[in-house]
Amino acid sequence: MISLSCGLMLGFTLAAAVTDIWWHKIFNSTVYPGILVGFLMSVADPQGIGWQDSLAGFGLCAGVMLVTFVMFPSVGGGDLKLVAMMGAFLGLSRGLEGMLWTFVLGAMLGIMQLIWTVGAVQLVRQVAHHLWLTLKYRFVIPLSERERLTLQMPLRLAPAAFLAELIVLASQ
Repeated sequence: MISLSCGLMLGFTLAAAVTDIWWHKIFNSTVYPGILVGFLMSVADPQGIGWQDSLAGFGLCAGVMLVTFVMFPSVGGGDLKLVAMMGAFLGLSRGLEGMLWTFVLGAMLGIMQLIWTVGAVQLVRQVAHHLWLTLKYRFVIPLSERERLTLQMPLRLAPAAFLAELIVLASQ
């Protein structure tokens, strides 16, 4: 049975996933209350993770996401705050597990979106051609403008985070 804390976390994340899909945005009005509720639930629930683990999970997830936010322009501030919220609810170890599942599932969703947009056969053909040119000329051939634009599709991490939470909760 899912605890109240886990149910609230899933509710906040589902709301973020819906807005991320529809408007390509994760609203502060979703994640800030979620972070606060995550901290409050860690204190209020006697069988919960405890405020220290909640704070550690929040800090680790926020720190890792801050690095990804700086290094990868497709990761937005809403993604950062959403994964930090996940850490506040799940704690250090389960928050880390949830964040890693979010990255794996986000990459899978991104690849599926790329295949849907470009087509599987065309994608394999372009990759093989690029690898062949790289091997032939013995240096990395830069991508064309069209290829770069295709790869700059926005990521949707909120749906991936929701699925990641389900995986983490199912494995406990």
